[in-house]
Amino acid sequence: MATQKAKKSKSSPSRTPKASAKGAFRHQRQKLIRALEAETGTKLLCYVSGMKAFITRDDTAGFVEMLYSVPQGAPVDLLLHTPGGEIDVVEKLVWLLRAKVSDSGSLRIIVPEFAKSAGTLMALGADKIIMSDSSELGTIDPQIVLGDGKGNAMTHSVLHYLGAYEEYEKKVRNNQTDPTALMMFEKFEPATLNKLEGVKRRARELAENLLKPRGVNYTDIAYALMDIRRFPSHGQPLGWEVVKGIGLDVDYLPQTDATWRRYWILYRRLRLAIKEKQKIFESSDASLVIDG
Repeated sequence: MATQKAKKSKSSPSRTPKASAKGAFRHQRQKLIRALEAETGTKLLCYVSGMKAFITRDDTAGFVEMLYSVPQGAPVDLLLHTPGGEIDVVEKLVWLLRAKVSDSGSLRIIVPEFAKSAGTLMALGADKIIMSDSSELGTIDPQIVLGDGKGNAMTHSVLHYLGAYEEYEKKVRNNQTDPTALMMFEKFEPATLNKLEGVKRRARELAENLLKPRGVNYTDIAYALMDIRRFPSHGQPLGWEVVKGIGLDVDYLPQTDATWRRYWILYRRLRLAIKEKQKIFESSDASLVIDG
């Protein structure tokens, strides 16, 4: 009987090696988070996405989970890595962060690699942005999915779509017999143009509203981040010097800085913990992975 029990115990462990490894890795990350909190005197939250995981309404649960144990009015650091997502959700997530830090606290956003599009909007809600040579923000250029008339869904840059319309409108106005310009101009539908103008206006107004409390020239900053003539590519990296030159409050940490190195190690461990369609929300006492 004793032999049979031993065999059963051996073949049915209480925890699989994979689960044990995940727990150990999480413990290491949270230990590093606590060390950074002790060093900076600031609560550290982490929101890191895979390349195909975007900001969505599901993210509210992750932010609420991380913020639950943060004392009201405490300063907060958010380590942020995202390819972008829904701008309406960004507004809600910034509300949650600002409500927790309140007037007595401060919010810093740390960008180890990139915070693009809607992620850049989120950074605008911070009192300060921490960047290094590996860091980049992006243009505020909303993307929208439209049909191509053949049943195919295609993603379009709102700013480039509207820019193309303005270009062909000008060509037709200058030469009403230009067959190419007329053909291209007729492809633009008024209903689609109105919809995209609304999306553009919403993005610009949100950027300005996030910036207003910071006491900066919010109109110029929002315009610069939506200037496709200056930044023609949606994926164009805006490094710390460009971001600072636009007027945002940036603290630069060289890659040799010891604190930055710890942020980078933490970020890489978080990236390794998720797949390309997942997001991880982690603090010193919370950890949540969501498919996105």
